[in-house]
Amino acid sequence: MGSRYRLILLLALALLGCRPATPIPTAPPVVATSAATQAPTAVPVPEEAAIVRNAQYQLGTTDSLQIVQLKDGKFEQGTPGGADYVSVQMTDFIALGNLDADGKDEIAALVSENLGGTGVFVFLAIYKNVNGTPTFLTSAIVDDRPQLNALSIEKDEILVDAIIHGPADPMCCPTLHTTRRYGLVNDQLDMTNLTTFTPDGRPRTIEIKSPLNNTEVSNSIHVQGSVAIAPFENNLAYSIKDGVGVELSRGSINVKAAELGAPGTFEALIPLGNILSSAVIFLEIQDISAADGSLIGMDSVQLVVK
Repeated sequence: MGSRYRLILLLALALLGCRPATPIPTAPPVVATSAATQAPTAVPVPEEAAIVRNAQYQLGTTDSLQIVQLKDGKFEQGTPGGADYVSVQMTDFIALGNLDADGKDEIAALVSENLGGTGVFVFLAIYKNVNGTPTFLTSAIVDDRPQLNALSIEKDEILVDAIIHGPADPMCCPTLHTTRRYGLVNDQLDMTNLTTFTPDGRPRTIEIKSPLNNTEVSNSIHVQGSVAIAPFENNLAYSIKDGVGVELSRGSINVKAAELGAPGTFEALIPLGNILSSAVIFLEIQDISAADGSLIGMDSVQLVVK
């Protein structure tokens, strides 16, 4: 779940960074990485969302709470290399849509932060309209110096399309094409789906077809779904988490596929154990890389224990 792993990811990225900082991204560069990667089409910023460029923003790269005031989408203090240097820039990727079924649109924006080092960290930031004023709600990290392709809000979820760093990528040159979907749960961002792409552009898509979101379950979960590319040794993992991301149980699920790397299907009966009734839980079906343990595919559903 996106925002809960921010500190660990930031520390890992900081240790990897060893090149001069690149300019803060304002528009996506064109990088030929695979057949699936194309130059993104510019989408006009909705007029209602443009006011977010002059809103307050909460830094995601600091341990303590720090809020800055944007002006025309920018904030800067100090001098590069100084201990107090901060540079924030809202990119051109801004989307408008309702995320919490309250009938009022939220604003999603991709914002970059640089504190004077090599890293230029990009965050997905969410704003709520409070009496006509966009008010910062929460954020989740995307990557250090990613290539941004698209941002949209569809069916109460945010879609982020970006090329990020794979485990072996130098910090200058991300090559891992990804799409991520986020939902807004208890005013926090929760990653609900992750798709990565192979070097030749094939998506590692996982789709849970049953149960549907908000289904009531008891004793066990009968899960069914499909994968676009069968995982290593035809094994997926499942994880059941509570509403704040604490893992309650984990196990494996077998995939049936005609051959190695072909499309496949899965079906399993997952026991719930001693989870209390009325609890809201999240079931994730995960494809985990056998090479490095990274998450390369995921789909999830929100369920209610009865």
